[in-house]
Amino acid sequence: MVESLFITADEQIPLAEKVFSKFGNINLVDGRYIDRNKIKNTDVLLVRSVTKINKSLLENTKVKFVGSATSGVDHVDVDYLDKSNISFSYAPGSNANSVAEYVLNGLIATISNKGSPFSLSEKKIGIVGCGRIGSRVKYFMDIFDIECVLNDPPLFDQTKNRSFVDLEEVLQCDIITLHVPLTKEGKYPTYNLVNDKFLEKLKSGVILINTSRGDVIDEQALISFKKRNPESKLILDVWRNEPNINIDLLEKVFIGTPHIAGYSLDAKISATKVLFDSLQKFFKTNFNYSNFVNEDNTFFVPNMSSSDYLIDSIISQYWDIIGDNISFSHYSSLEDNERSIFYDSLRKNYPIRYEFGSSIIDMSQCDESFIFDNKDKNDLRKLGFKFKNL
Repeated sequence: MVESLFITADEQIPLAEKVFSKFGNINLVDGRYIDRNKIKNTDVLLVRSVTKINKSLLENTKVKFVGSATSGVDHVDVDYLDKSNISFSYAPGSNANSVAEYVLNGLIATISNKGSPFSLSEKKIGIVGCGRIGSRVKYFMDIFDIECVLNDPPLFDQTKNRSFVDLEEVLQCDIITLHVPLTKEGKYPTYNLVNDKFLEKLKSGVILINTSRGDVIDEQALISFKKRNPESKLILDVWRNEPNINIDLLEKVFIGTPHIAGYSLDAKISATKVLFDSLQKFFKTNFNYSNFVNEDNTFFVPNMSSSDYLIDSIISQYWDIIGDNISFSHYSSLEDNERSIFYDSLRKNYPIRYEFGSSIIDMSQCDESFIFDNKDKNDLRKLGFKFKNL
């Protein structure tokens, strides 16, 4: 323990008490309601995206280190922290795999809904934002031979990578998925990136996915677009004004979820580890880290006579994204004063979800006549799955 150190941490950061109590006394609180009174004696503040980090919260406090267990920083006034000599750490890319799995699962649910096995080999997917998350989405799409069209102006300016194209070309894709940070200033602001001008250029029947930030989309423009294009499909995990979201938009999505795309246990623990390492460096300590998680995540493939729907079956069993959508859909039937509580409760009580790479597929329940297609087997392994009883 670092002498006299006091830590305030969001109670939803996994393993926070076990991991960070090594550094000092820890107080776990509801991150949405962190205020100056709750951090009166705090040296280290550990948060998630629901806590706004700015001058009004931190001025004239003892806080010397802020850690955010998130991949984005739009909730943090980084300039203020820098000017105030408050050390800052966050976890970019910690949820990349989890979000990419959400995109894949959402697409499988959308295609399977049409009564066909998952296949998008004749479709194009436009990936807007090709950092850690967008790149992981591309990796998954490449496994299934889905043509990817990439757009990332800031990254193009840095790398001059000729694989990046103008946004206009992306808007002609069958699927568009957004993985940009939320920025309101600079050369390439993303606030209201999806606006009337953006939407009017989309193909009929487009699938639009947003797992970045709600403010990237002009929601009124999207509602109008959906009314004009009822055959389009919306898969939204993020919303403006969370947890008080737009009911009209929620009722128009094909899949809607309460900002849980990056909520795998693996992603959360990865973010915790990043903050642990940053604290070690800042306070010059040498504690051992253990994630204290050692659970068997084996699941069984049901008896199948055909491998046509094998990948669909495995991934939907691994993560019931339609079930998540159904649970969230009750939001619109609640009274105004109940909705934010319900939204936060879904996130706080979200069931443990493992990533593909932490999952073992047991084939022992399959009929002896079942033939496991080699391509399916290889594709699942590329996704990260392991097998037993093949």
